[in-house]
Amino acid sequence: MKTVPPERSGDYEVGYKKPPKETRFKKGNKANPHGRPRGSKNLATLLDEALDTAITVVEDGARRRRTKRDVVIAKLVERSAGADLRATKLLLDMLQKHQRGGLSSHAEPEASSPDAAVYEQLRAKLARLALAQQAKALAAGPSERADPVEADPIKDAKS
Repeated sequence: MKTVPPERSGDYEVGYKKPPKETRFKKGNKANPHGRPRGSKNLATLLDEALDTAITVVEDGARRRRTKRDVVIAKLVERSAGADLRATKLLLDMLQKHQRGGLSSHAEPEASSPDAAVYEQLRAKLARLALAQQAKALAAGPSERADPVEADPIKDAKS
C-alpha cells in the first residue's frame, strides 16, 4: 500500500480501486470526449432498420403495407420462379444457409444431410442449363445474339 502524502487528509487510504480523490473524474467530465457518440449504429443495425421500414405496395388490386424485407424476398422468389438462374442460385444459397443455422454460405454441406443430395442435384441442373444457354449463344451468329455484352471478344477477334 502506498503511504498518504502529508498534504492529503489521513482519513482516506489510497490503494487498489481507490484512486486519489483529486485524480478522479469530476462531475460532468466525460471519460472519453472524442469516443463513439451515443446512438451511433453499426452497419448491421442500419441495414436492419432500412429493411424493416414499411412501404405501401399494390397486391392483387389492394394496397397493403409491407416491409422492404418482405418485398425484396418476394421479388427474389418471383424472379427465381421465372427461370432467372442467378436469382435461383441466390435463393438456394439463402435457404441452405438458413437451414444450417446461419453458417457461411461458402462452406460445403455435410454428406449426411438429407437435403445435400437435393441441393447438389439442383446445382448440377443449374450448371447444365447455364452451359446449354452459353452453347446456344455461341452457336448463334454475332448478329443474332440478344445481348451484345455476352459476345466472346476472343472468338470475335479470331474470325
